[in-house]
Amino acid sequence: MAEPLDPRTDPDVDLRVPADRGELTAHPATILAAIAAGGVLGAMGRAGLQHLAPHASTSFPWATFAVNTSGCLLIGVLMAVLGHLGGGHPLARPFLGVGVLGGFTTFSTYAVDIQQALVAGAAGIALASLAATLLGALVAVALGDAVTARLLSGAAAR
Repeated sequence: MAEPLDPRTDPDVDLRVPADRGELTAHPATILAAIAAGGVLGAMGRAGLQHLAPHASTSFPWATFAVNTSGCLLIGVLMAVLGHLGGGHPLARPFLGVGVLGGFTTFSTYAVDIQQALVAGAAGIALASLAATLLGALVAVALGDAVTARLLSGAAAR
């Protein structure tokens, strides 16, 4: 597993904790601009994929599942890479992790897909989507982190 990132350069922190304020409070406009720019790219990618694979309320939401699991896999890869690099560039995680991948993955569409399946009387589809996405996302992030960390440590040993 990758080392935890330095909270001074991590925008996903509790700002009530003085040690967690770091880069976000020192340069808030830069960090927020990086997140916004990445978020636009991620959301556009998600919308494009979901447009290519629409689904009825009574069928499994494959596009949402693919977006969330692939996004979580990439978040795991990103965290391992940034951990290997000692955090990397201060804007890497805000832009790529929070922005691009945060905008790409979608909890709201996941929840709406489940709600619409329930309303349409497809409780089995709703339950399958609920469980498969949750488990798939957790496995994907762990797999992305573990495999990438192992590859990076193997490459560093050479």
